Amino acid sequence: MLENTIKHNETISRLTRKKPLIIAGPCSAETREQVLETADLLSRTGKVDMFRAGIWKPRTRPGNFEGVGEAGLEWLREVKALYRLPAIIEVANARQAELALRYGIDAVWIGARTTVNPFSVQEIADALKGAAIPVYIKNPVNPDIELWTGAVERIQQADIKDIGLIHRGFSSYGNARLRNVPMWHLAIEIRRRFPDLPVLIDPSHITGNSALIPEILQKAIDLDYDGAIIEAHCRPGSAWSDAAQQVTPDELLRIINAIIWRKDDIQEERIIGQLEQLRRQIDQYDHQLLELISKRMHISREIGRVKKEHNVTILQTRRWQYIYDRVKALGQELGLSEEFINHYMEAIHLESIRNQDIIMNPKD
Repeated sequence: MLENTIKHNETISRLTRKKPLIIAGPCSAETREQVLETADLLSRTGKVDMFRAGIWKPRTRPGNFEGVGEAGLEWLREVKALYRLPAIIEVANARQAELALRYGIDAVWIGARTTVNPFSVQEIADALKGAAIPVYIKNPVNPDIELWTGAVERIQQADIKDIGLIHRGFSSYGNARLRNVPMWHLAIEIRRRFPDLPVLIDPSHITGNSALIPEILQKAIDLDYDGAIIEAHCRPGSAWSDAAQQVTPDELLRIINAIIWRKDDIQEERIIGQLEQLRRQIDQYDHQLLELISKRMHISREIGRVKKEHNVTILQTRRWQYIYDRVKALGQELGLSEEFINHYMEAIHLESIRNQDIIMNPKD
């Protein structure tokens, strides 16, 4: 029995390092029949590596369907036995983590609403301490890279060997097209901090709209993500939660087959040579850009001295608006995106203010 358990754990550990890793299943486990039918259809695609299902579904507001609870774990046992699909669920507290272990769930993920709370993450880490179970950590609801980092560190300190990251986007008031904003730069930063951890994309929660899933999935694959976790339901139109963002197993198969899977390793010397030549140009331009920005900040400090001499405020709103409008128009002419110009000008402005503040308010 122990030998079988060890072999199973080793198999799951290898599976989590597969690329691409595809996890799919319904947002919520609703009924035994719905879970088994969806698992059957997903297993037939030959593309799904793990079966996901929401067992506990805390909703933003009470009164909506909040999951079947422990009964659903029995259904996942059947999925594993009948279709040879490892099961993964979300856990939000110690009791749920303990039940996942008791029922032989193969992997768990920590949801966005839980990642935002270090107390809850620590509770889960304590419950799973030393367990041979992969743990995936979704980004927190709000765009706070330190919370995401802290959650990873807490799970690492619990002696969990297999840890992964899930990028599901960040809440943003007033965003109409996507349910959650990707903020790709934050996902890139977390990968820089933990380069050895696999990163999955969750296009279902980013889009909130099944029609947009291919677009986001392709963008993630182009950025060298390691796989995806996608909500799939045997009958999405009648789903008890998040119907709009779930796809059928057949739709999932079409999406996966249509994705262009990029290579992350270059072997051909011709391509390596082309890239190296272009990258040397990038390095040269980066050097020139930093030199120019340094010169700009030197002038900002000179402006700070004039303002200090004449008791003028650092922020000159009209002047700043003029600069912003001029640079925005020029950026558009040069083919730069408005999003980039906004980030660039915000960074330049804050650094200019910092330089002038040093002049006007020197620290002893």
